[in-house]
Amino acid sequence: MASKVAIGVARVVLHLPESGSLKAKRQVVSGLLRRLRQELKVAAAEVGELDRWQLAELVVATVSGDGRQADRVLAAALSYIEAHSDGAQITDVSTELVTL
Repeated sequence: MASKVAIGVARVVLHLPESGSLKAKRQVVSGLLRRLRQELKVAAAEVGELDRWQLAELVVATVSGDGRQADRVLAAALSYIEAHSDGAQITDVSTELVTL
């Protein structure tokens, strides 16, 4: 019998009002993504709004054998982003849990 696999994905849009250039935005976003990966052991990437100075679209993903655990990891990632985003504000979040 195959085990269950739960894949949790969160899409997060950040507004970075302090960012005055792509370089400033990338410093904030790349540092945040690196720390997210290290602290929470998730996959995280910037996937959209790549050419906009004050917007960033991020995706965070986790894989688990338990859907509740995947939900907990995504919730922790969202809390982490809110607490460590250097003045950026979350403007949109969507999450999805896929079980296989």
